[in-house]
Order: sequence, then structure tokens, then C-alpha cells
Amino acid sequence: MLLYLFLNLGTISIPLLYSFEKNMRFIKDWKSIFLSLTIVATVFLIWDVLFTANGVWGFNPSYHLSILLFGMPLEEWLFFFCIPFASVFIHYSLAYFKPDLLISEKATKFITLFLSVFLLPVIIMNLEKAYTFVNYSFLFFVLLIGFFYGIKLLQRFYIAFLLILIPFFIVNGVLTGTGIDEPVVWYNNAENLGIRLGTIPIEDIGYAFTMIFGNILLIERFKKK
Repeated sequence: MLLYLFLNLGTISIPLLYSFEKNMRFIKDWKSIFLSLTIVATVFLIWDVLFTANGVWGFNPSYHLSILLFGMPLEEWLFFFCIPFASVFIHYSLAYFKPDLLISEKATKFITLFLSVFLLPVIIMNLEKAYTFVNYSFLFFVLLIGFFYGIKLLQRFYIAFLLILIPFFIVNGVLTGTGIDEPVVWYNNAENLGIRLGTIPIEDIGYAFTMIFGNILLIERFKKK
């Protein structure tokens, strides 16, 4: 059963199709988008390979192709292009259709500082939990970059991320075992907080935020060039 492949293709299919919509023309920035996806995917894939090799998480062979690269199925590699592309598309669709839908700069700074301060003790108290420590350290770093260099982007992204969480919970829920006999991706609970939202480790939300906002920061930088 090629469930993981179908989830990837299903996630990217509609955003990719509407990228050619004649008014929004999301595809016009394809160079910036592709370059950003590649850079962020490279960082996350290095992290992914190391975690897979050390048993922090793994993949159920019943749900993916037999093609493995550095111990990970082909679908896992596709994940870092399909999911961010679809998520970034949602962010820019919101910007196009609702350009004035923004959180105030003051509120955005407060939210960012609050999240950063909240994360610090979680990071410090979980040095031995690989997923929690690395994931939230990356998130903390990205939030700091956002605070100093990307507040205007965060003014919209916090709203867009709430929308992105809807398909995120559906796709990631299935990947972690919702509605199927066994998870597509399993997690070693010794390496995370052990807190699940349904079947989804709570760290996955921070993981998604870092991956998607990291792409948006780079896309905006490349578009200016």
C-alpha cells in the first residue's frame, strides 16, 4: 500500500494546479520557491537521516515504496518539497486574496517573544530528548530571526499557519496512525515529550512552523534579489 506516496501527491496536487491561476500567478516566483525548498529540505533531510539512523523515528515499509536513500524511503524525501510547497501556497494565497488580514506589529512582537521565552525552559529541561531539544532549538532560532528581520512576514504568517494546521492535522494524523492499523511514521517516545494531539507528537507543530516559515523567509529574500 503506497499510502505515503499518495499523501504527498494528494497534498501538492491542488496547490500546484492553482499555482498557474491567471490572476495570482503563484508560479511566477518558481525560481525563488524552488531554491528555498531545496535549501530548507537539505537542512531537514540531514537532520532526518541522523534521527532515522539513531532510532528517533522510523518508517513502516507496509506504506511506502522499497526505494531507500540513506535509510529513508523516497516518500520522505518528497515530503520536504510537497508539504512545504502546499503550505507556502496557502500563505501567499491569503496574502493575495486578503492583503489586509494582518495581526498588528505590536501583537506580533508579543506573540513571538512569548513563544521564545516559553520555549527556552522546555529546551533546557529536555537536553536528553533528541527530537524535543533539536526541534525546539530550531524553532527558537527561527522565531528570533522572525522577530528581528521578519516581523512583517509574521504578521500574516501566524494567521496563515492556523489555516495550514487544518490540512496538517489531516495529513500528519494519517502519517502517525490516525484511521489506519499502524503508523506510517513511528516515533521513539523516549526522544520526545510524549504529548500527543490525537496521534501527532506535539513537537510536530513546531517542526512544521520552522520548516514553512523558514521557506517564506528565504523566498522573500530571493524575490528581492
